Amino acid sequence: MKKSLSIAFVIVSFLLGTAVGFSQQRSASFTTEKLAENVYLVKGGLANTGFIVGESVTAIDAQMTAGDAEKMIAEIKKTTSKPITRVILTHSDGDHVNGITGFPKGLEIISSNGAKEEMAKEFKAPNAQDYFPTRTFAEKLELGTGPDKIQLSHFGPAHTSGDIVVFLPAHKLAFVGDPVFIGRDPLIHRHKGGSSAGVVKTLKALLNLDVDRFVPGHGDVLTKADIEGAMKNLEDRQQKVKQLINEGKSLDEVKQAFGIKDGPPGGMRFPSLVEVIYLEFSGKK
Repeated sequence: MKKSLSIAFVIVSFLLGTAVGFSQQRSASFTTEKLAENVYLVKGGLANTGFIVGESVTAIDAQMTAGDAEKMIAEIKKTTSKPITRVILTHSDGDHVNGITGFPKGLEIISSNGAKEEMAKEFKAPNAQDYFPTRTFAEKLELGTGPDKIQLSHFGPAHTSGDIVVFLPAHKLAFVGDPVFIGRDPLIHRHKGGSSAGVVKTLKALLNLDVDRFVPGHGDVLTKADIEGAMKNLEDRQQKVKQLINEGKSLDEVKQAFGIKDGPPGGMRFPSLVEVIYLEFSGKK
């Protein structure tokens, strides 16, 4: 029974948490890319994950399932024999947190306050109590010193209410989670407090960091030019939707103007970016 409940939660949480799986092929194999001295990106599964090797290992995000997390841990062990003692969760979506149950118990698990609150509502695995964040923060948290310093920042609601950026000053590198998508519209979870205005704010904050490379939750490592382009595209979309709202257009008319068609009735549907912006700036629920 517990196994059935766990499987059901994984499915439901994924559908509610992210739509990336519908547009991105799942990779069954896991590979490691070295980004800087003692800093690595693990590709595979449904989302990017990272790890930092110091006196012990800090993992960044936890994959979609316990099985994928175990594969990720096996991949980490190819690089270092040091134990994983800490996991940083960039936000609460299922493809970034559900796999936490595949890690050993007793870890330090860090998230923003908002991400922990969202997990409390959605994370219903049978042993969930052993894997909720053990340390949270509101805006900023620093870990380590000198070249090992890790700066965690929450710039406000964006993709969700609790997104954080993992900034490594010594390497001018940041793991940024899901406020950034390249080649497709950003996914914004209004049911988790996300907003397009918040995504723009976060992207502007990223550009103000002394960072050359940005690791998104999905896809390849990005540059500042990529972040600037994503921000411009989003701001252009906002301006066009605002103009149509000022002209008195309805949501259906706005979607029609952008050529957006809803899928067949019934089933689960993720609101388009245009719909999210319309609801946000029109003040409608």
